[in-house]
Amino acid sequence: MFVTLIRTVILYFIVITVVRIMGKRQIGELQPTELVITILLSEIAAIPMQDNDLPLINTLIPILTLMGFEILISIISLKSVRFRTFMQGNSLIIIRNGVLDQGQIKRLRLTVDDILEALRQKDVFDISKVQYAIIETNGEMSVMLKPEYETVIREDLKLKPEDSGIPCVVIANGEIIRSDFKDCGMTDEKLEKILKKDKIDVKKTLLMTVDKKGNKTVIGRNNK
Repeated sequence: MFVTLIRTVILYFIVITVVRIMGKRQIGELQPTELVITILLSEIAAIPMQDNDLPLINTLIPILTLMGFEILISIISLKSVRFRTFMQGNSLIIIRNGVLDQGQIKRLRLTVDDILEALRQKDVFDISKVQYAIIETNGEMSVMLKPEYETVIREDLKLKPEDSGIPCVVIANGEIIRSDFKDCGMTDEKLEKILKKDKIDVKKTLLMTVDKKGNKTVIGRNNK
């Protein structure tokens, strides 16, 4: 049992390291070649976890081979458009000016329900409002609404708001988090002044965020 545990831990860190080196994206964003490599890695790593008689080197070699193969494919794809198209395919427009391209959806083997569900996930419930809908090479749908249905932004209204920056976590679970201080212009001195002014007890604070303009959100701990 102890040997199995050790082998599992070793294989876990090997696979994690290989995936990090290959620069894997989220599962929903994997290209076809990346998905295949991910599946093969998981299958190869699973076998020696169950068979202690199989030397780890027999698993390490195919894992490293797959890693090298994936890196090679990535390099070639960067330099060759034709190779990238062959390996990943092209993005396809399935809706133009509110009209479904039935030929394309048949080619992609998608149903109307699939299209409507993907649109709802983009907060679009009326297909007639869509200017373009594109199926990307990773299977995700990108949607561009018709101009009259697009959300109005501040630039359209000629407004120039000040950049308040991203709210940074300065306290989490009763502890001060200094790793993001630079992003929101926070220092220990500034934080101390805020804590004293608003009578905030760090130990009793579940979460506190602050942006560059000093806007803050404080959530106290529930002691129940």
